Amino acid sequence: MMVQRPRLPPPGEESNVMQYFVVMIDYGRRGREAIVDPEVTRREVIARVASGEYKNISFIHEIADSAVGDITAEILAEAALPEIPVTGADLQAGRHDHARDLRKHEVV
Repeated sequence: MMVQRPRLPPPGEESNVMQYFVVMIDYGRRGREAIVDPEVTRREVIARVASGEYKNISFIHEIADSAVGDITAEILAEAALPEIPVTGADLQAGRHDHARDLRKHEVV
């Protein structure tokens, strides 16, 4: 059972709340590894997920004071790269490349 996260003070105000993140990496048959570093911020965790440094994530927990929260979905959503739609020019270039490859490999 997860406990609600305590309210943290706004940025710039002093806080006595200890906050850190636990990232559980699953290596399959080789086991699991929990990465816990009290100096890593939420922004750094997001950056590491986005860069691919953290792969095969089982879960990400935020621990603040004595409360634990599962923030896996939030972090993965924030780290996701925006999807760029394919334009008509890209589709036309792809067809042109495919036709050129077919001509290049045809039997003479």
